[in-house]
Amino acid sequence: MELQQLRYVLAVAETNSFTRAAERCLVVQSALSHQIARLERELGARLFERTSRRVRLTPAGAAFLPAARQCLDAAERAAAEVAAAVGEVRGRLAVGLIPTVAAVDLPGALREFRQRYPHVRISLRVGASDDLAEQVREGVIDVAFLGLPTTARPDGVAVHELARGRLVAVVAPDHPLAGEPVVTLGRLATEVFVDLPAGTAGRVQSDQAFEAACLARDVAFEVSSADFIARLVGQGLGVAMLPAAYAPQLVGVVTIEVSDAPARIEYVVWSPTSRTPAATAFLAVLDIPVA
Repeated sequence: MELQQLRYVLAVAETNSFTRAAERCLVVQSALSHQIARLERELGARLFERTSRRVRLTPAGAAFLPAARQCLDAAERAAAEVAAAVGEVRGRLAVGLIPTVAAVDLPGALREFRQRYPHVRISLRVGASDDLAEQVREGVIDVAFLGLPTTARPDGVAVHELARGRLVAVVAPDHPLAGEPVVTLGRLATEVFVDLPAGTAGRVQSDQAFEAACLARDVAFEVSSADFIARLVGQGLGVAMLPAAYAPQLVGVVTIEVSDAPARIEYVVWSPTSRTPAATAFLAVLDIPVA
């Protein structure tokens, strides 16, 4: 069993295509297929079901995949640790963030990090706070930027609080509330809302605030992108509540202070037990203590 074979298996599993996997791995498809077939013979089981229209993992392939990923991660980490021992930072840096992160200039931080450590491969993924925290715990990503209600705190990860802030109301420029300096949750509860999907941390902070005030609200539109929330609001389809520090980035909408608005906390999290040299270097760029 060779590391390259494991890389090929992961590429096929992630793309659901031998052709796209070969393109990703910069190898001809026949060579990739041959190596996977060799591995299947060694294991005594087929890892993929192949038809003319699709490729998917077999039960054996699904069982093999987590261990294969761990082997590749361990090999990459070993190489990175050796490089760090001689004063170089190499390997990968996988960063996760919520769409509304505002406490850190993340593009600027990534630019500075890449200038300092050009041999590190950087990847970025956007998601919900709970999902990102889980991916940090599983070692899928190295560092994540989260936004949570004050009633929640990430567990199973190392945590550094970045900032606290309140939510503001976001309305269309021609909305009757657009000229108001302050609004209450009670007044907002009479409006149709655009919000994040139910159960996500960004949604929970608003749901808890309305429930605590014994108010019901109508969330007619659920979307996963804060930018798309603003676009729907700008068309007069509803109102929204978004972090005050993030709202100035939006165009085509008006923000209003909410007198009894809920608060949220932005965190950066990383693994407490398996922090990579690249993750340590990135946190240092952000001036975040890790000791």
